[in-house]
Amino acid sequence: MTLISAITEAIPSLTDAHTRFGLIRTEDEQFFTEWYEELPKITEAEKTSLDVLRRRYLYHRGEGDLLEGTVMLLVVSPLLALAGFYDPPFKIAAESSVELVLNDGEEILRGRIDVLVLQNQFWVMVLESKKTTLSVWLALPQALADLMANPNADKPVFGMVTNGDDILFIKLTQAGTPRYDLSRVFALFTSVREVYEVLQILRRIGQAIAPV
Repeated sequence: MTLISAITEAIPSLTDAHTRFGLIRTEDEQFFTEWYEELPKITEAEKTSLDVLRRRYLYHRGEGDLLEGTVMLLVVSPLLALAGFYDPPFKIAAESSVELVLNDGEEILRGRIDVLVLQNQFWVMVLESKKTTLSVWLALPQALADLMANPNADKPVFGMVTNGDDILFIKLTQAGTPRYDLSRVFALFTSVREVYEVLQILRRIGQAIAPV
């Protein structure tokens, strides 16, 4: 009999993600250069838009904790728009269902991705958004499981996890031994320059998948 479980229940920890999928975090500094090398420049107009984004977020955050939907509205959606992921050649799919078949079909893990960015049916990026009371690290096991569900296993896929306060990027490949690595954490409270870099990284990831 096939056991069907929710990803959030079956993969509650980073150790579970490593064990269930044979995942390793690589120590190769050249594996995930997209978050710090050859970042595209952004315009003064874009910086102004990011200033407004951060100011709005801090205004609402000052009233207390924010729910996941509010984080999506204030942070994720504006960043995706500025990064160009709402425009050709990319497409957006919200609340996409994912399924992982393990142990020769004896176990199925199911879940939902908050936002999936695609380009010609290839997964570009998985975005997971959590309410501000949850650490981005708590969302990492689920994000890794979602990334492992990428049907195009020969292509690298990227992830972004945010609780509004913090933003973390992930790169994962499945060719051979599944490997992943992480960026540093970018914090909106620290400086507006943090948000500038986040947009640059999103643009860089878009270029890596769909070069002009």
